[in-house]
Amino acid sequence: MFLKLNKNKVDLAMKNKISKKTLFPALAILFVIVFFVGSFLFKRYSPSHEKADVAKQYSLLTDAQVAILLDCNLQENQASLIDGSVYLDYSFLHDHLNARFYWDSNENKLIYTTASDLIMVSPDSKNYDVNRDTKEFKNKIVILSGNKCYVNIDFAKKYSTFTYKYFKNPARITVTSKFGKTKTAISKHNTEVRVRGGIKSPIMKEIKANDSLFVISQDTKWTKVMTKDGIIGYIKSGSLSNIKNITLKSGKSPEKFKHLSRNFTINMAWHQVTSQSANSKISSVLSSTKGVNVISPTWFYVNDNNGNIKSLASTDYVNYCHKNKVEVWALVSNLENPNIDSTYVLTHTSTRQNLVNQIVSSAIQYNLDGINIDFESLNGKKVGDSYIQFIRELSLRCKDNHIVLSVDNYVPSAYTAFYNRKEQSNFADYICVMAYDEHTTNSDEAGSTASLPWVKKGIKNTLKYVPKEQIIMGVPLYTRLWSADSTDDSELTNADYKVNKTCGISSIDKLLNTTKAKKKWLKDDFQYYIEYQQDNTSYKMWIEDNKSLNAKLNVVTDNQLAGAAFWKLGFENDSTWAVISKKLK
Repeated sequence: MFLKLNKNKVDLAMKNKISKKTLFPALAILFVIVFFVGSFLFKRYSPSHEKADVAKQYSLLTDAQVAILLDCNLQENQASLIDGSVYLDYSFLHDHLNARFYWDSNENKLIYTTASDLIMVSPDSKNYDVNRDTKEFKNKIVILSGNKCYVNIDFAKKYSTFTYKYFKNPARITVTSKFGKTKTAISKHNTEVRVRGGIKSPIMKEIKANDSLFVISQDTKWTKVMTKDGIIGYIKSGSLSNIKNITLKSGKSPEKFKHLSRNFTINMAWHQVTSQSANSKISSVLSSTKGVNVISPTWFYVNDNNGNIKSLASTDYVNYCHKNKVEVWALVSNLENPNIDSTYVLTHTSTRQNLVNQIVSSAIQYNLDGINIDFESLNGKKVGDSYIQFIRELSLRCKDNHIVLSVDNYVPSAYTAFYNRKEQSNFADYICVMAYDEHTTNSDEAGSTASLPWVKKGIKNTLKYVPKEQIIMGVPLYTRLWSADSTDDSELTNADYKVNKTCGISSIDKLLNTTKAKKKWLKDDFQYYIEYQQDNTSYKMWIEDNKSLNAKLNVVTDNQLAGAAFWKLGFENDSTWAVISKKLK
């Protein structure tokens, strides 16, 4: 019995010894596992303290580069730090901050036009000309580097409504160009703005409690913000409070423009003059009209690439019109001489300003009341802003000499956007909308010269850019006869027809009597239509007459426009002016 008890104690001791030998390694292994798991979890779920390289994030490779934060958006384009001052790439300045700055890359001139002044700057100079006076700026205004033009930001700001602030390390500017409501927030506590949403993302900037931030976009977990000193990144949404809209103000009001306006409804007629002798017929031309208070003779056209003009003007013509209380707004065209390059004339400051000087000198010489600019068939890609700069420069000279400036325009379309009707309305006194030539010799198919829906649409779209009191609606006193070969008796479509000839209203009755064609009323186009056969030829015409004319004039009165202009004298019939004068009282 005693021996058996001793044996049991020995066995128990042996087991305890074995247990202790296996327990410690197991605990050690468990500790290691816990340590590594804890480390892994800590690394995974604890915030990163890594600091981002802001200069690298902003793609700043040299000390001369300056990041641009425009309206809380980092721009691909960068400014330059030159001799301690910030300079903007001209293209950025023009496209984003102030499109009124004009750079002539042919003659290296920076030009800015205000409502009353023409400012001109040459590169690498502190001097700039304001009309005929020379002034000095604190820094060089324009610096050329390669094929790029850089403009001093403080000089640009002098004529603009944008505001900016400059910050160092890294060099950056915050620029505000859009004013009005914007969203801001306050940080609840000390926290970080990170490169991306996530606690593992590097820190762009550490911010303190109660720091004010611009809110760019919000999400439930992370919100994109910009600090007041131009650091963009993400912050935990829960770290923000007092999210609200504030109103940003420029502190500088947009420039106001004055116009030479008439206190009567404009009833203007274009008078096509092709020779000096035609001027002598003005008495008979005017006597056939009724209610015309402005006449626009086609007297001037650009005659060479130096900007010189050809003139058919007549003092006797002007005197006769004035005696009969009719103003003369002579037309200036770019179409008569096929050898000129309109793009060249407009894109070179010296030739463009020579053209301006010649127009104004002629207007003064002949005592004209106004000028009517009719520049057509321009290449928008080549001309760019040079056409509107021409209008700006001409307007200043016209206003100085009390000459009304009216500008002819197509109805708005994508390919004529460079005519810049909105900017025209700032500088020109009247915008004439040529609400005709819906279908022309260049059209793919036959159609109306000016259907009523098309006219209405053209005026509606113009009103988006031009105040109603500045719009003169151009009205056709003509239409086109279309023809197609019908020898083989095949079915014809409008695409088969080409323009046969132009017909004034006065000749349409004769055509109807000769052909015996029957008129059909097109209620959608609001005009009559005819088609007929003659000598194996099919003809079509969308008729312009007093009925369609009256409907178009309703567009003028319904929209309270400044008036109407008619192309051209001689196309009307005996009753046309009675219809017009009744509407344009």
